[in-house]
Amino acid sequence: MVRDAAEAEIMAKQLKDEGVRFSIAGYTDLHGNIKGKMVPIDHFVQMSQGSELFTGAALDGLPQEVNDEELSAHPDLDRGFVLPWRKDVALFLSDLYVGGQPFEASTRNILGRQIKAAEQMGYGFNLGVEAEFFVLADGPTGPSSLSERDTLDKPCYAVPTLLDNLGWLHELVDHMNELGWDVYSFDHEDAQGQFEIDFAYADGLSMADRVAFFRLMANEVARKHGAYVSFMPKPFADRTGSGAHFNMSLAALDGGMNLFDSDEDPRAAGLSAIGYHFAAGIVRHAAAICAVIAPTVNSYKRLVRQGSMSGSTWAPIFASCGNNNRTNMLRIPLGGGRVECRAVDSAANPHLAAALLLAAGLEGVREELELEHFHTENLYEVDPADYGKRGLALLPRTLEEAVDAFEADPFTRQVCGEQLWQSFIDNKRGEWESYTTAVTDWERSRYLKFF
Repeated sequence: MVRDAAEAEIMAKQLKDEGVRFSIAGYTDLHGNIKGKMVPIDHFVQMSQGSELFTGAALDGLPQEVNDEELSAHPDLDRGFVLPWRKDVALFLSDLYVGGQPFEASTRNILGRQIKAAEQMGYGFNLGVEAEFFVLADGPTGPSSLSERDTLDKPCYAVPTLLDNLGWLHELVDHMNELGWDVYSFDHEDAQGQFEIDFAYADGLSMADRVAFFRLMANEVARKHGAYVSFMPKPFADRTGSGAHFNMSLAALDGGMNLFDSDEDPRAAGLSAIGYHFAAGIVRHAAAICAVIAPTVNSYKRLVRQGSMSGSTWAPIFASCGNNNRTNMLRIPLGGGRVECRAVDSAANPHLAAALLLAAGLEGVREELELEHFHTENLYEVDPADYGKRGLALLPRTLEEAVDAFEADPFTRQVCGEQLWQSFIDNKRGEWESYTTAVTDWERSRYLKFF
């Protein structure tokens, strides 16, 4: 990370020569939303040294009182973004400091601590994230797809509707490639108005930053086309929800060799022993991690076996690991060499989600945990009476259950630190309480005239 003022001076001149007039010192709140302050480029050097101060009490998940010392944003100058749709602005996500020390409760700092823990073990953390989302416009009957032809019960991979959306899609893909993200595939997904864009993996911190920035960028592009992007995990009861599958691997710091890759896997999935240890660590803490990777009330309407016109939600319901089998929480895709977590959804804070998954995986590696069960069967079809003998434990069914598991597992407090751990619990319990006490339009339409 560049912090030296002389280096920042050089970068400021380069940015100014490229036409950048303003720079943002940004960071994410508990939900992964980017917050920040903007400075003229002539004040870039001061910004690089932590000049921009923030009141944590004004934001979710930055646990401070109104009388506490402000947080200082120290931009990561190695991982900045010149906004492709607004080239006079550059954004630099930041580590937060207070009193001259890293702020324990910053989610980016939490991920940074786990990356350092991996490095101390001799590992680099690589991460690829599959971006799923809806692009919609408000119509006379509510949110709808931009394509009038997007009406199939099974619209996945539909080429006509993909072409109908190519206007905003190619603009977004061009922006991603301009940033060097190497988009290699995009398609219409399993619900009307739903899309997925796949791009090259990166180190874990860079990828978490990119996912947070992608959400901002995708919405800005959609707005230009009279639409909006939804990263709600399950916006429609009869359609598939949006995941954000995390594809993870560890690499040797010396040489970068993928340590999860193996041609001698006895399970023929292409995963090494260290990869299986990593997966076993995540399975061990899956229930607690679920609160972070599926962080909303709505998330648990996605983690069900049925619930879309296509006949499947394509989302996991068990803390399980298996081969190229999409009914598992952890899947080893064809070719091996990585572990994919399918329970992460599009509402997750990418820094906090990556931190918890990496920490659990590293625990599995340190302790050489073994997977007791490896699932190749369709888990949606398993009789509940057989769950025990097959080693199947259901993931939490509600946000309340997930937060209970998060609070009960000492692992989460250790990874998050006391402040963020308690703030997360309080925030999510508040969401659940609000949900259970609110009277919905559906309730009124169903019961108002009958009692």
